[in-house]
Amino acid sequence: MSRSLNKVMLIGNVGKEPEVNFTPSGVKVAQFRMATTETWKDRDGALQEHTDWHTIIAWRGLADVVEKLVRRGSRVYIEGKIQSRSFDDKEGHKRYVTEVVADNILMLDAKKVEQGAANGEHETHQESQTDDIPF
Repeated sequence: MSRSLNKVMLIGNVGKEPEVNFTPSGVKVAQFRMATTETWKDRDGALQEHTDWHTIIAWRGLADVVEKLVRRGSRVYIEGKIQSRSFDDKEGHKRYVTEVVADNILMLDAKKVEQGAANGEHETHQESQTDDIPF
């Protein structure tokens, strides 16, 4: 049995269009920023809000899904693990980043009816229910 656990579950909104690239060995990787917002009432009863931004990384087949479905403003559920790494910037300073490496992504938006103008095909999607999230 493992003596530790690295598991993250987030529900939030995508901040900008995902970036999709390939490693030098040809492995597809997608990256996007996601916001999670916490709201509460302070002791005076005023509504307060705090937003955290997370960098989400998806590899291989999951990167394909991100490329096809995830857009700026999409509401998503992310399940994965936290990963920290360091790199040297252009000026030679060491920088540290913390990212969420996704294992699972669920789209929580109501999907829009899309029509293919070129071939006349159309596709309809049912609205996803956030009540189905297993926690």
